[in-house]
Amino acid sequence: MIRRAALLASGLLVLLTQAGWTQPPKEAPVVPPREGKREVVEIFNGKDTSGWVGHEKYWSVKDGVIIGKNTDEVPVSTYLLTERKFSDFRLTFDFKLAQSEMHSGIAMWGKVAPEKGDKFTYAGHLVMFPSGHGFWDLYGRSMIHQNNQIAGPLSKQHDWNSYEILAQGNRIRFVLNGKLVSDWREPEPMRIHEAPIGLQLHSNKVAQEVQFKNLKLETFPEDKLLTVK
Repeated sequence: MIRRAALLASGLLVLLTQAGWTQPPKEAPVVPPREGKREVVEIFNGKDTSGWVGHEKYWSVKDGVIIGKNTDEVPVSTYLLTERKFSDFRLTFDFKLAQSEMHSGIAMWGKVAPEKGDKFTYAGHLVMFPSGHGFWDLYGRSMIHQNNQIAGPLSKQHDWNSYEILAQGNRIRFVLNGKLVSDWREPEPMRIHEAPIGLQLHSNKVAQEVQFKNLKLETFPEDKLLTVK
């Protein structure tokens, strides 16, 4: 009898969901931009990884480009992390997926998580590109925002793409090659922390290479997108 009731309840839930009668997700609160000193921070000097920490075997700099590269398996996603922590910021940069089809990303608002199997892995928010676009909650809720339908057609898989990330309060705006593709708010603001920014080299069994250049960062920026055409 109990099992039959459970099955009936489960079936009813499916029918309600298909009919659109279940309650929608709660609307995210509006957390205003935080106050702080607005300044342009040189996070990359174009010569070496001063101001960053990560595995030297994976990360290097050549001709003004930060390169993340592996030949052997990367069992856990690893990151090149800023030594400084940030909350509200604007980050503009160019990125190229030079080898493999695996996405990379910018990690933010979380924490370094060596307990997950790598000294430089990350738990927190990840802005993903240039394939499988979206926002991911690392070691948390998994996919939290989808934008591949808009971003996919604009993205160049193995060429340079230009990005802008504007993070203010609990809001992330993401610009790809001059077009705003995401304007999203974190529905659980308690998950947001002042934290390092990380460049991702994804876990992978095959060789891969990611490249970042022209990284420019501004703290507590003006509430304005700079790269939208």
